[in-house]
Amino acid sequence: MNLFEYVADRWSRLSLQAWLHVSEVVQATVIAAVLGVLIGVAVYRSPIGSALATALASTILTIPSFALIGLLIPIVGLGVAPSMIPLVVYALLPIVRNTIVGLGGVDPAVTDAAKGIGMGRFGVLTRVELRLAWPAILAGMRVATQMLMGIAVIAAYAKGPGLGSEVISGLTRAGSANATNQALAGTIGVVILALILDGIYVLIARFTVPRGVRV
Repeated sequence: MNLFEYVADRWSRLSLQAWLHVSEVVQATVIAAVLGVLIGVAVYRSPIGSALATALASTILTIPSFALIGLLIPIVGLGVAPSMIPLVVYALLPIVRNTIVGLGGVDPAVTDAAKGIGMGRFGVLTRVELRLAWPAILAGMRVATQMLMGIAVIAAYAKGPGLGSEVISGLTRAGSANATNQALAGTIGVVILALILDGIYVLIARFTVPRGVRV
């Protein structure tokens, strides 16, 4: 049986795994975006706070994903939890860093003008600074999403959802019938999904970012 026949014969299972993979990554990215923007907003005016937040997020990123997942299994068990927690944690670095860079790059003259027409601190942040920082934040989310697509495969070791189960199962059954097809189907599926999500980010940027400020 070749790869195309394998995929066609198991399309319903593979499509479900693909949906779960995308869902897991998108949810983790959204959660990380909320946390990352909040952290960025809290520290971007402080050079020391910005450096500490970026350094902490960078340090976490150096922990091997397989090791972090393994450490979480005795604490939260198998399934979704030990998969989602590392994904959210690993997605924080690019989002926090880009939020700080984006907010820090807003021209002070623009914020002064906003204050001059009567905007309060919260209004300046939400209606001016975050809007101008949005291209950088979106770029951070885009990088995080692509990174998580691969990390989510490793999460299959903790019985996490997604195409990682196909890849891991195929590799552990190496040499048996259809083992290679199973691993390839999962791997190629992840690559295709990553390209689709990247295209979606391009469309989001096209419709939400003014042409003159795209990054």
